[in-house]
Amino acid sequence: MVSFGKGQSKLKYLSCQSVISQVILILTKLYDYNLGSITESSLWRSTDYGTTYEKLNDKVGLKTILSYLYVCPTNKRKIMLLTDPEVESSLLISTDEGATYQKYRLNFYIHSLLFHPKQEDWILAYSQDQKLFSSVEFGRRWLLLHEGVAPNRFYWSMMVSGREPDLVHLEAKTVDGHAQYITCKMQNCSEASQNKPFPGYIDHNSLIVQDDYVFVQVTSGGRPHYYVSYRRNAFTPIKLPKYSLPKDMHVISTDESQVFAAVQEWNQNDTYNLYISDTRGVYFTLALENVKSSQGLDGNVMIDLYEVAGIKGMFLANKKIDNQVKTFITYNKGRDWNLLQAPDTDLKGNPVHCLLPYCSLHLHLKVSENPYTSGNIASRDTAPSIIVASGNIGPELSDSDISMFVSSDAGNTWRQIFEEEHSVLYLDQGGVLVAIKHTSLPIRHLWLSFDEGKSWSKYSFTSLPLFVDGILGEPGEETLIMTVFGHFSHRSEWQLVKIDYKTIFDRRCAEEDYWTWQLHSQGEACIMGAKRIYRKRKSEKKCMQGKYAGGMTSEPCVCTDADFDCDYGYERHSNGQCLPAFWYNPSSLSKDCSLGQSYLNSTGYRKVVSNNCTDGVREQYTAKPQQCPGKAPQGLRIITSDGKLTAEQGHNVTFLVQLEEGDLQRSLIQVDFGDGTAVSYANLSSTEDGIKHTYQNVGIFRVTVLVENSLGSDNAVLYLHVTCPLEHVHLSLPFVTTKNKEVNATAVLWPSQVGTLTYVWWFGNNTEPLITLEGSITFTFSVEGMNTITVQVSAGNTILQDTKTIAVYEQFRSLRLSFSPNLDDYNPDIPEWRRDISRVVKRALVEATGISSKHILVAVLPGLPTSAELFILPYQDATGENKRTAEDLEQISEILIQKLNQNFVYFELKPGVRVLVHAAHLTAAPLVDLTPSHSGSAMLMLLSVVFVGLAVFIIYKFKRKIPGLNIYAQMQNEKDQEMVSPVSQRESIPNVPQSELMSPEQLVDEKLDVQPIEQPQATVQNPRKGNAAKVVWTEDFQKACGSPRGFKPRPGAEVFPQLLSPRAQKKSLPM
Repeated sequence: MVSFGKGQSKLKYLSCQSVISQVILILTKLYDYNLGSITESSLWRSTDYGTTYEKLNDKVGLKTILSYLYVCPTNKRKIMLLTDPEVESSLLISTDEGATYQKYRLNFYIHSLLFHPKQEDWILAYSQDQKLFSSVEFGRRWLLLHEGVAPNRFYWSMMVSGREPDLVHLEAKTVDGHAQYITCKMQNCSEASQNKPFPGYIDHNSLIVQDDYVFVQVTSGGRPHYYVSYRRNAFTPIKLPKYSLPKDMHVISTDESQVFAAVQEWNQNDTYNLYISDTRGVYFTLALENVKSSQGLDGNVMIDLYEVAGIKGMFLANKKIDNQVKTFITYNKGRDWNLLQAPDTDLKGNPVHCLLPYCSLHLHLKVSENPYTSGNIASRDTAPSIIVASGNIGPELSDSDISMFVSSDAGNTWRQIFEEEHSVLYLDQGGVLVAIKHTSLPIRHLWLSFDEGKSWSKYSFTSLPLFVDGILGEPGEETLIMTVFGHFSHRSEWQLVKIDYKTIFDRRCAEEDYWTWQLHSQGEACIMGAKRIYRKRKSEKKCMQGKYAGGMTSEPCVCTDADFDCDYGYERHSNGQCLPAFWYNPSSLSKDCSLGQSYLNSTGYRKVVSNNCTDGVREQYTAKPQQCPGKAPQGLRIITSDGKLTAEQGHNVTFLVQLEEGDLQRSLIQVDFGDGTAVSYANLSSTEDGIKHTYQNVGIFRVTVLVENSLGSDNAVLYLHVTCPLEHVHLSLPFVTTKNKEVNATAVLWPSQVGTLTYVWWFGNNTEPLITLEGSITFTFSVEGMNTITVQVSAGNTILQDTKTIAVYEQFRSLRLSFSPNLDDYNPDIPEWRRDISRVVKRALVEATGISSKHILVAVLPGLPTSAELFILPYQDATGENKRTAEDLEQISEILIQKLNQNFVYFELKPGVRVLVHAAHLTAAPLVDLTPSHSGSAMLMLLSVVFVGLAVFIIYKFKRKIPGLNIYAQMQNEKDQEMVSPVSQRESIPNVPQSELMSPEQLVDEKLDVQPIEQPQATVQNPRKGNAAKVVWTEDFQKACGSPRGFKPRPGAEVFPQLLSPRAQKKSLPM
């Protein structure tokens, strides 16, 4: 017995590795709960298979804290130790079975290592920051391969053919966060040398590379789709039964050129169905339904399926039937499943009354993740007929009343060996079975069996009871030495007990000590098309076997019905026949077939790939070559390569043409892209990589495809939405409006033409939005106060929004303001500058007049010369009292005009630059309130303005030019002008004298239909067409994404202040 470590109240970890010959390495670590870290480690080495140990801390560094111990799988003389990354990043390398070490500093922190399965010096290292490194010198030097690699999604290229051993497969994250499958050489993974075998992105953490197969998952339309590549050829969609509609898929085995997979279908929650594939891994057929699943400690899904070691095609599975879990066994890879026959007698020799199918033996199939403890079930390649497992006898699997059972004939018959759970270790090729009880109490005895579990003897392995933590038996399948490690108490040091059973045997086994055993399934000797005969030691012979020689011979059997399963698309009926499923059309197999060629016409049956039967019914059930029939095109589809119905302007779109039936090689294909471009192909093979097209404009395009041959034709249509990325949204609406007066709100976009859009409007605190397809609406507010309006614009995967506040009053006054010309020299004409100047002007008005700031709202307007709109508001306090009357507003207006005319209102723009604020109107007449009742003088003034407008129209008709006269046709939105106009503002904005602006009554508008919507404080009307138009558009912007949309306000609705007379408006420019 050997002791390790110190007796401190800290958690101890132990890692054991058998190397070669008689060498064992052990790494112990102490974890301090108070510090939350490992504070000490020790490395121990034995050269006499555990009899004595030497501490090697001085050879690795007395202060070095080690975290992991690795032994090269292809050369066990090579050892690698990793230091604790919280202390330092280094590794130590030994090439002499751990006797001496060399230390190498690292510039990254290793999270995990992946050794090459054949090249002993080739290693992949995964860092804690998701970088992948490679080494061809057993870790002495490292090369960065790739960044952003998904954890545990990197693989060596290990095909059965052994081609390209230095190729690395990995799943990496792109700049925009997508996942992509990449392959590259281990010494060169630059962008130029990378290959991307799968076209497009894949789901995160979905790449699996196993033997000759590569699997990826792509989710579209809310459903996962699975693809497979066989022998590194092009990816093909995996074909499951049509209505399986999988939610999850796990690859269980890829042995013998066939894929065994567990699939969770749409109606399953805690169960999976087992499927088996053809050679290419494309077509899957059902093997077993409703296999129990559970969640592991790390979140992984655990399928209750166990592959028996040493016997190909043999599996155990726990199936859920009517809320009961039962254990089934198969010997032919899922072709047939049977319940387990319970033992005839119990441990005491009493008869067991258990009648199939009402009662049977059920086993727990969980495999231990700890290499030093056994799970609920165990089998070994070197002992192919012996299975040891825990379970119970009864109608279903139970977590109580658990006993241990053993089978020495590959699951045909079972014996109960213990009434409690035990860990079982295989020694000497199963010639010796060692059992240690699962218990939280200290023990001093173990059990041995030399006759495949038929009888057991009790042995003492320690004088003092020991808390057993694990058993080391590697390479114990071929030796008779084992090591038990544990503690005498929870505070004591590690104790290792070496047990050598060689002294029990006095000789090695001779030829006469063996007999031949034939694998069978309840008496049926032909399994998987062959008779398999194994060489086993006679149970009564007590001799040592030594190294496993792999004694198994086989001879083929004559093919029978049992050697064939139903082919893809077929289901087995109660009479044993395989008939087409309701969703499957057998003639679809010829869809990729051309006249004059041949294809394999399925008989409804297929032989399991690894089945070796010959003759018999083989010819009857094997698919027959058949001449391809001439067919008219049917089932034509056109889709995009990524399955989406949207594309980006100016980017390639790849269309795929698919045909269910028809003579493809002799078909004419015509594709009209809907934008005036069309192409023709003589046959479909020219479109295998897709038909590429680039759209220069946005919109919804009707893509049509016509396929015709001498026997007929078919056509298909796809509507493709081509969009331009939406970059900005600006909500345009007045600052102030009148109660119960209609107002226009417009979402102005940049770029203006982005394709199909959805607008979501939110008013005030309303929880129900208004959803429209148009970017302009009209609405009214029935309650005074400040109100917010938010618009969200959805374009593809992009959603942008803008929010504005509007003041609503029953009456108010407004006045156009102008400034001294020096302000124009500092006007960049951007919203931020206008907001700051508006605040400064408001403060200047308050200081000059003494009027409360609650009554004043100032909005600087876009364009040159610089002007602003002054609003006089009837503010009232929170109690609703002291509300200003029309006379009060008139009085405030007169005070403001007086101070403005006296040049009392000014502000300092910067040191030495004073800007005066003026009232910009022709006379000093009082402000006009445009409520429904107008005074006679106001109407007379309005008529005069109308005559002036008419005169201007006549002059325009006769094309007479009057210097200085410019007229706005429609509103120029400040936000769009700001974003798209690269020319100077003096060039892009007309210089309009304020006296020449028109009033609302001078605008002639088209009547629009409206749809009212109920709102607590606002009434919204949604016009059928129209978005805000612009006046100034630069050439660069029009080239980018098209021209602006037209916009016309509803008659009587509030319009924008640029169109109003300075003396007859109550609204400001949009914010």
